[in-house]
Order: sequence, then structure tokens, then C-alpha cells
Amino acid sequence: MFSNRYVRTVILSRMLLQLGIWIRNYAVLLYVSELTNNNPVDVSLISVAEFAPIFIFGLIGGTFADRWRPKRTMVWSDLLSGLSVGVVLISVMNGGWVALLIGSFVSASLSQFSQPSAMKLYKRHVPAEQLQGVMAMSQTLVAVFTVLGPVIGTFIFIKFGIQVSLILTAVMFLGSSLILSSLPRDEEEPKSGKASGFINELTAGLRYIGSSKPLRTLSLTFSAVGLASGLTQPLQIFLVIENLGKDKQFLQWLVMANGASMLVGGAAIIAIAKKVRPQLLLLIGLLVNAVCTVGMGASKEIWLTIIFLVISGLFYPCIQGGIQTLLVRNTEGAFIGRVSGAIMPIFMGMMVVGMFISGYLKDTFSLIGVFMTSGVFVAIGALFLLPIVVKKRSKSEHNHSMNIQ
Repeated sequence: MFSNRYVRTVILSRMLLQLGIWIRNYAVLLYVSELTNNNPVDVSLISVAEFAPIFIFGLIGGTFADRWRPKRTMVWSDLLSGLSVGVVLISVMNGGWVALLIGSFVSASLSQFSQPSAMKLYKRHVPAEQLQGVMAMSQTLVAVFTVLGPVIGTFIFIKFGIQVSLILTAVMFLGSSLILSSLPRDEEEPKSGKASGFINELTAGLRYIGSSKPLRTLSLTFSAVGLASGLTQPLQIFLVIENLGKDKQFLQWLVMANGASMLVGGAAIIAIAKKVRPQLLLLIGLLVNAVCTVGMGASKEIWLTIIFLVISGLFYPCIQGGIQTLLVRNTEGAFIGRVSGAIMPIFMGMMVVGMFISGYLKDTFSLIGVFMTSGVFVAIGALFLLPIVVKKRSKSEHNHSMNIQ
């Protein structure tokens, strides 16, 4: 896969972007917490600044990504992100911190234009048999920074302060832009059907998703999994305090165990990607995750909780890699931006709904009740997937029998 120039370049670019994002996120979080004496409203605004663009610009960014040339879009997005961090740095040097939230919002918004463009490059330049491996590699990269990112971001802020953190963030974004500029010039963009104008193309993208059974199925699965993730994410600290009887600092060890197993799982998926169909990979990942979620909620033993976390982490790349591969394979190149820009906000939206009601559900029922509910929703997501798994299997069996005859 690394012999492919596009894969090599985009992965290296994403490494720099991930590093810049984690340095920025933790520098902003710790700096604002420090300045406002841990004011929960001000700290929560950081999450709003980082997640709101996914809702606001997901589909819009995807539509523009379909209209624009992918290399040029990615280069300019990363370049403008770097410049926006530079503007924020000047503001911080003059004593303002609200600009940090605005800068995070602008940078996260630009990512909604860049990410679908990367998917377009993969669609165009990666052979079908390598696609699943490339997607698994991308998810493994995210897993690496899920483990290392908070450590690196916290260390740089504590050691060097907010100004150096922002300078490094800008350097990472600009470096990503420079690396991407080495790719060959974009081909001329094909037009998608008869649609003309931004609004027409946006609505054409939504109609395209509605007319595709695999994409409708993925949307339903993403909804269920997003809601399930939102239910448990804010309550992980209670697993440590209530179920295991430890203090909240112990959570970092559970997160590291989960993240490390995600790395191993990602590497395994890259190795077997050519042999396993993505829809089967996704189904297995969801079913294992459902069982592990219920198990974590019920476990009162540290060793058992860690086993469930490790198993869940090992199979998590099956979910993300399977979804991304199915999304790219079942979408025409002219629509890839709008499809990824519409389906990702579905996941994030349902996750926010889950996070919003999780505390209320815990108070009303119990911790294990919420984790069981989350496991049920993951299992429902797997059930939504069954029709395309069965259909693909019957089609492959039919083709096999025809070849024998």
C-alpha cells in the first residue's frame, strides 16, 4: 500500500494533522481551564467549538468537496488552518483567550472540507483490493493519536506554554499542506448528473443516499452506534469509581489499554483486509462491541473490565474500517464528498443526543442499565446490517456456482 504515492502522501499528511489537532486541543483545554479557574461553562464551550462544525459544515463541506478538486481543496484547507492558528497566536499574545475558541471552530470547519477530499483521492487512486487495508490504516493512525495525543499535547503545554503549543500546531498544519502540494495535479472534476448550482447538488447528494440501499443501511447503523457511543462515553469515569472502587485517575490506564488494543486490532485488519468482506467485518465488530459493552457495565473486577476493554479495542477497527470501506465502495466518485459529509454528522448528532441523556438515564435507572441499553443499540445497528450481508453472500455464492458450471 505504501508503494502507492497517494496513500503514502495522504497518510503522512494526516499524521501531521492529527499531531497538530491534539496539541491544539489540549493546549486550549488546559489554558482556558487555567484562566477561568475550571469554569464548566467556559470549558464546555471548547467542545462546542470543536464539534459544532461537524453538524454545521459536514454536508456543506462534502458538497463543496465534490465541486472542487481534491488535492487543491486539501492543500488550501490545511494552509488556511495554519494561518488561522497564527492569527489566534497574535490575539493570545495580546491577552485574549476567546480567539482560541474561534480559532478551534475555524480549523475544525476547514477539516469538513479536507476529509471528504481525502476519501475522493482514495476512491480514485487506490485499487479496490487495497481499499479496506488503507481504511484500516487510517483508523489505526487515529487510534495511535488517541493514545499518544493527550500525552504529547499535555506535555508540550506544561513544558513550553500556550504560545509554543500554537506555533507547533501552525507548523504541523502548514507542513501537511506542503506535503499534499507534492501530489500530481488534479484531474478535471466530473459533473454529477444534471444538477447545477450548490443547493441543487446538495439535494442531489441527499437523494443519492436515499436511493441507495447500502447507504441507507449504513446511515441507520451509524445512527444506532452513535447513540450507543454517546450513552457510555460520559459514564466511563463511573465504571472506575462505582464498579471498580478506584479513584478517577485510574481511568487513564483503562483508556491506554483500550487504545493499545486498537493499535493491534488495526494492524490485524490491515493484514486480513483482502480476505474478509467489509460488511462481515463490520457485523462481527458490532456484535463483539455489544457484548463487551454489557460486560463492562456489569463487571466489578478490574481484570475482567480490562479484558472486555481490550477485546472491544481489538475489534473496534473492524467497525470503523468496515464502515469507511463500504461507504467508499458503494458511492460513485462524483458523490463521495456529499455522502461522507452527510453520514458522519448522523453519527455525531446521535452521539451528542446519547451524551445529553446518559446522565439522566443513570440517575433514573442504573449504570449497568445504561451500558446494557448501549449494548442493545449496537446490536440493533448490527441487525440493520444483516440484509446487505445476506445479499452479498447470496450473490457471491451464485457467482461461484456459475463459475463451477
